[in-house]
This record gives sequence, structure tokens and C-alpha cells, in this order.
Amino acid sequence: MESSARPGASSLPGALPPPGASSLPDAEQLPDALLGLAVPFEDVEGLLAARRRVARDHGLRAEFEETLSAQAAAVGTVGCASGLWGGWPEGSDGTDYLSALLFVALAPHTRAYHRSLGVPPEVTRATLADLGRHLALSRRRGRSGGLRNPSWQTLHFRGELFQLGRLQFQRKRFTGPADEASAAGPGAWFLELHVPGCCGPLSPGACDRSLALARAFFARHFPAEPYRTARIGSWLLDPQLARYLPADSNIVRFQQRFTPLDPPGLPGRPGRPEDDDPLGFVFGDSRRPLAGLPRDTTLQRALVDHLLAGGHWYVVGGWLRL
Repeated sequence: MESSARPGASSLPGALPPPGASSLPDAEQLPDALLGLAVPFEDVEGLLAARRRVARDHGLRAEFEETLSAQAAAVGTVGCASGLWGGWPEGSDGTDYLSALLFVALAPHTRAYHRSLGVPPEVTRATLADLGRHLALSRRRGRSGGLRNPSWQTLHFRGELFQLGRLQFQRKRFTGPADEASAAGPGAWFLELHVPGCCGPLSPGACDRSLALARAFFARHFPAEPYRTARIGSWLLDPQLARYLPADSNIVRFQQRFTPLDPPGLPGRPGRPEDDDPLGFVFGDSRRPLAGLPRDTTLQRALVDHLLAGGHWYVVGGWLRL
């Protein structure tokens, strides 16, 4: 399995690797390292091809190391602007997997940072396994392989976002005007809540457990960052869903946890439709013709029927007290 210890790095359990140090596993170690990040077997060959390309292309290797150094230096920061957007040089193979390969190389830095905070290994594993999940989602959404949105993974690998049970929680600071209704003001810490797909039912019990884990986790590992509220912006909070779903459905009960923020796109309010969000989340590929989408569940039928009737879905914001 992949190890965070490398020549020249401290062997202390909580020590962080030097930001500029290369931690890219060699070709023989790479498959084991990928298992530790829940990478699907279908993507292993693509990542090995990317590894071979980095090894033989000196210019690409220099760019890869420079990007890795910048990302490693950002581990432990919040709101760093240097996201990873892809944009690697074109080549005959491995281009689509270079961003994923960079996160494999970044993983030892992330694990060392987690250890320095005392983060339990099971939380680290669950958080970094999102790399493998998003490789699978990219394939499900019509890509031949690689990451669809590399910048999203920077949150996980910098220590900004943690998977705690069913939900993900991102460390953030409030930058808007004072908001007495949600107990937030300029500079206040809050948690941005995310709902990953393919992680089981969004049941009340699972959400209760995640929120309880988050309260204890952030109080223990980030005591200088008081988190009193959590916020979310999601199509799951669009109140139009309640017209179609039973009152005791998981989604409607999830909505009821939150006090609405100013919800865009609803009657009488400006906003931009976000139809691709629920279609991509539920059906995998938002580009498929509506008439051909599955109608096996109440949610699937609701999403499709609403759009076929000329309606739209919107991302709506909400908050709750921790």
C-alpha cells in the first residue's frame, strides 16, 4: 500500500511532507496506491498510462511537479484560489487522467495533515475515496475516463472538506453582510454541506448521524474555528419537489431541516434554472433525451414530468444551527 514516508521526509507520525517533494508512486506501487483511494479497476490502466507519460516527458514532468508543489503547499488552507482545473498539454495517452494522478501524488501530504490534526484514519479513507467515486461518476456521465471536475477534489485533498457519514462538510468563512437570521456575520465560520451521490439513502437517521459526527469532529479537530451553522445550496431544497414526493419521503424531510435563504428562481424571484443538476445527480447524464429516461422511482418521474410540463428546477439555499 501507499506510504506517506519518503526519503528526506520526517518519519514522525504527524509530520507533513515537504511541499516540493515528489510523492508519485512508481509503476509497480501505483495499483496498490489506487486501491487506497477507491479507484475503480476500469481506471487503473488509464492512470498507469498517465504515469508512463509523466515518466518519459521531461517537460510534462516538470509541470506536474510544479503543480504538485503548489497544491501541496495549499494543504491545510481554506479558500485558496489556486484550484486545479486540468488544462494539461495534449498528448497521445494519459491526458484525461493526469489530474487524477496528481491527487494520487498529493494523497500522502493530505494524510500527513490529517494525522497532524488527529483525524481518525476511517475519516481520511472515506474522504479521499471520493476520488474513486468521481472517476466512476465521470464514466457514468459519458466520459471515457478521467475526472470531469478536478477542482472539486482540491477541497478533499487540502483538508477543507471531510466525509462524515452520509454527508460532506466543507470549512468556510462567511464573507457576506451580517445575517442575524442565520447567526452569521463577516468572518464567521460555517460548514458548507454537500450531499454526495451513490452513498446510500438520504434517510433522517443517516443525516442525524452525520450532523452529530460533524459537531463532535470540528469541535475536536478545529477548536479555533467555531462552527455554529451549516449551509447548503442544492436542487434538493427546491420546494417544488414537495408537490410530487410524499410528505414522509427522505428528500422532503431533508428539506424540513433547513431554514430557507433567499431562494432563487422561484415564482416572483429572479434566478437561473439549474435543470442539469438534478438530471445529472439522478440519471448520470443530463444530456439524455427526457423521453428516454427511466421512470422507475417517484423521484425520477417527478423530475422528468416537471420538465416535460415546461417547468424548471432550481438550486435553493438553506441553513441550520449546529
